[in-house]
Amino acid sequence: MAFRTRFASRRRSGWRRYLDLGVAMLVIASVAFVAARIDHLAGDEISGAARVVDGDSLAIGKRRLRLKGIDAPELKQRCTRDGFEYGCGTESASYLRGLVGKHQVECKGEGLDRYGRDLVRCKAGGIDLNETMVRAGQAIAFGEYGSAETAARSEAVGLWAGDFQTPKQWRVIHGGLSEDLHAGFATLTAFLRRLFAV
Repeated sequence: MAFRTRFASRRRSGWRRYLDLGVAMLVIASVAFVAARIDHLAGDEISGAARVVDGDSLAIGKRRLRLKGIDAPELKQRCTRDGFEYGCGTESASYLRGLVGKHQVECKGEGLDRYGRDLVRCKAGGIDLNETMVRAGQAIAFGEYGSAETAARSEAVGLWAGDFQTPKQWRVIHGGLSEDLHAGFATLTAFLRRLFAV
């Protein structure tokens, strides 16, 4: 009986070694797969002729790009300035269109938002589009660019020259895509979906 127990124990440890080896190989392969996908997805360089969608979104080819760290009024959003209502959403989009002009837009991808759009920092003609939109008061800081917003507020430019609802408040009341700050769980979930092509 003692012989049989010792033999069974050796046999289990032999199978156990194979199982451990298999699990280790699976873990190494998974890490290599994830590393390859992260390298492919993170830090994408996206460039080309851009179409302005609204004050914080662009499209290059079939890729939808969301300017990271800013939030611009929605296209249908209205604000007030000097006692008069105006289309601050269309003004913001128009301002971005002017910055882009006929320049090639060069963007650096920094993840995805919850809707699968690339979160990007972009330049056109050497101008940082994200920061310039906030500095001109055509968008508000949305997790970043706080000093640019402070300067725009103090100079009362763009949105800060009148009264407005933040784009996030406007979307809650009037409908639209719910936006979270460009960090945290929503970004992680979108990234994982894209990573595993789900």
